[in-house]
Amino acid sequence: MIDKELLDILVCPACKADVRLEGDRIVCTGCGRRYPVRDDIPIMLIDEAELPDKNA
Repeated sequence: MIDKELLDILVCPACKADVRLEGDRIVCTGCGRRYPVRDDIPIMLIDEAELPDKNA
């Protein structure tokens, strides 16, 4: 799906923390935002991110 080398250099555009791949989302290890992956392309736009669930 996403190349490991690309994943290693990606950071969250909101808080600059590292990210990890979880299913079809790129998840920030800092703020918890979840960025979609469409056609094997990470969409690293803050406006496209899902905010973390506050109740979880």
